[in-house]
Amino acid sequence: MSKRQITIDLNCDMGELPQLLADGTEELLMREVSSANIACGAHAGSPESMKALVNLAIKHGVAIGAHISYPDRPNFGRKQVSMSADEIEEMTYSQISLLANIAADSGARLSHIKPHGALYHAAQNDELIAGAIAKAVGRLDKNLILVEQALSSVLSFWSKKGFRNIAEAFADRAYESNGRLRSRALPQALITDSSVAADQALRIAKEQTVVAYDGSRLRLDAQTICIHGDTPRSLKNAKSIRAVLDGAGIDVGPTK
Repeated sequence: MSKRQITIDLNCDMGELPQLLADGTEELLMREVSSANIACGAHAGSPESMKALVNLAIKHGVAIGAHISYPDRPNFGRKQVSMSADEIEEMTYSQISLLANIAADSGARLSHIKPHGALYHAAQNDELIAGAIAKAVGRLDKNLILVEQALSSVLSFWSKKGFRNIAEAFADRAYESNGRLRSRALPQALITDSSVAADQALRIAKEQTVVAYDGSRLRLDAQTICIHGDTPRSLKNAKSIRAVLDGAGIDVGPTK
């Protein structure tokens, strides 16, 4: 019996640091990944950067996703903002609609929606917030894929509501033994050693496991692996990860 062919999506958060678009780093990242999560102007990004990244995604055959966030540029969307469910729904709808229209102008469509920072974590712990995001997505296109962290109950919540979703793991972030990401306020939360990031990505793709910060092993089933574009040496991480996955015979491609 032949081995099962493994396919994994490799996604990258983009449009968060203007210099990475200006100096060509984000185009080089596009060559390594299969999906781009484009900042929609709330925590970072602008209509101009969104258009530029959409066109780069089209050029390189990369799936286009909206990276939605609390409207909090001073804190880069990494602090929770007190908002009602209705306000979160409208905020989400406004961001994804803006990117969807920009993509349509270039002849493309959105494939997925991924919350950023504090909104990403808040949706995992509050069904009102998770529901508001889903309602906004449903108003635009219920076939869009919602992306959230593997091991999070929000994934089953969205499934029960009839929304497509995929589980995400991280190549460039350390995990705690409870499955949570190690806080960015703590040492070694970010993985900037490209060989370590590549090893973590390969283990996630092949074994559905990750080694936590304390050395324990977590089992997680993820369909997409994230690289943060704003992490130091992100391009080196991306190149190393893609080389290791390709070398292991793992197909890299967006979720259909």
